Amino acid sequence: MFHILVADDDKNTRRLLTALLENANYTVTTASNGEEALEVLDHEHIDLVVLDVMMPKMDGYEFTQRIRETDAALPILMVTAKHLPADEKKGFLVGTDDYITKPIDEEKLLLRIKALLRRAQIVSERKIVIGDVTLDYNSYTVTRRGESQELPQKEFLLLYKLLSYPGQIFTRIQLMDEIWGADSDTGWETVTVHVGRLRRRFEGWDEFEIVSVRGLGYKAVKKL
Repeated sequence: MFHILVADDDKNTRRLLTALLENANYTVTTASNGEEALEVLDHEHIDLVVLDVMMPKMDGYEFTQRIRETDAALPILMVTAKHLPADEKKGFLVGTDDYITKPIDEEKLLLRIKALLRRAQIVSERKIVIGDVTLDYNSYTVTRRGESQELPQKEFLLLYKLLSYPGQIFTRIQLMDEIWGADSDTGWETVTVHVGRLRRRFEGWDEFEIVSVRGLGYKAVKKL
């Protein structure tokens, strides 16, 4: 069971979030400010932090900055009444993974938490599992029902990137910069070529597909 730390100086918000998260089968620990939250992290294993920005003693920005000095992987979701783009930008600059504004949309909050935990698990295990299919980053292999095939590096990295964020659209330039590097002399057309190879390789598979989004780029769709 995932353990979530809720840090907010408002008692009613802490109660609301605790009830919401426990009802979703998460274990919850609370803190009323950034200093208390740091103490919790010193003594307990936490899988994700839901964090208010405006808190006494140590606000959410300072807390996040402190955490990122020693832990780059802990998922942090800021929940705040601060709506200005500059506030959101500051949150991402200090290292938050996601940002949601009050009043809290409970369904959206749970979906964001689920997505962050999934991505954190992918990063730590370096594997993606979809039904009978497993992508193993360490070996560049795709295994299905006991049969394994090793992909060329770029093909594997392209597929791994898309399946790490199912449903999210990536432009060809984004994928080019991510996988081949921004300084690569290769044209973005190579992304199209590699997508074609992946489609042929996994043609007829029921677990996923790569979809073209006209005028934009590509996305992976899980079909299970």
